[in-house]
Amino acid sequence: MKGMTDMNFLNQVVLADAASGNAFGTYGMILIWVLVFAAMYFFILRPSSKKKKEEAQMRNSLEIGDEITTIGGIMGRVVAIKDDEDAIIIETGSDRVKMKFKKWCISTVDTVKEAPAKEKSSDKEEKTEKKGLFGKKKKDEEDK
Repeated sequence: MKGMTDMNFLNQVVLADAASGNAFGTYGMILIWVLVFAAMYFFILRPSSKKKKEEAQMRNSLEIGDEITTIGGIMGRVVAIKDDEDAIIIETGSDRVKMKFKKWCISTVDTVKEAPAKEKSSDKEEKTEKKGLFGKKKKDEEDK
């Protein structure tokens, strides 16, 4: 019985909004809240989850010999990876001090990895062929 009175109350509120000339009404307020939550998702939640996925992928693609920097600022070279403990061992400096860290403490991988052959060849083609506005070759290069 209580559910029925609640439904009648909601119907009265909607009808009162429409009768009072308020064209925006309850449905307009619902639409505003939906838009606010959609904006929060696209501007706050989605980028942070995307960043977390990229960081996890970076940490999982570590290899022995990679130069890394930890969150605390310690720089070193990876000498061992222990997947069962989810840890790495790095070597710092010329005195070969070895330290063990969890993978989550890795901030950046400083080793520059080579791109696949397809990407390299396309980059070279783009660099050699300079084009001006609207995709036309520049006159200076045609004369040379």
